Amino acid sequence: MSRIGKKPIEIAKGVTVTINGQEVAVKGPKGELKLTLVDDVTVTQGPDGITVAPREDTQRARAMWGLSRTLVSNLITGVTTGFTQNLEITGVGYRAAMQGKNLQLNLGFSHEVIYPIPAGIEIKVAKPTEISITGMDKQKVGQVAAEIRHYREPEPYKGKGVKYAGEFIFRKEGKKK
Repeated sequence: MSRIGKKPIEIAKGVTVTINGQEVAVKGPKGELKLTLVDDVTVTQGPDGITVAPREDTQRARAMWGLSRTLVSNLITGVTTGFTQNLEITGVGYRAAMQGKNLQLNLGFSHEVIYPIPAGIEIKVAKPTEISITGMDKQKVGQVAAEIRHYREPEPYKGKGVKYAGEFIFRKEGKKK
């Protein structure tokens, strides 16, 4: 039994949910998102909210049950409040800046890294060492953060690079003489 899947999803005020077969469309103050669920689960809307249930008692259906419930819940959260991922840049001379609709990163390479911002994502650079990524789609926000972090992942000796806010970098000891 899925502990997450059993809970009904509450629909926030100002949010409209449309269920058409396996497709769930959610419209809210920030915009509209759609999701097509797998055939192993059923989704229904009742007075207590949206419920997701497995069609059969198979391993795959039980696995998709909790996942589908969380994905629908993320749609509702996305159109009401949105998602934010913060990145921190550590290192001498490492910095970020907005350049029109692109993110410009100086990460110790011989060239600047120019990252084009995808549609539906908003990036803010409050300080040259802090990047804030905001959007409705949780998967897209996380993917953009991972792509920016991938340009220069934090190294274990000095901790230089791009890391998630609050991420712990396991540090190694240098050479001994």
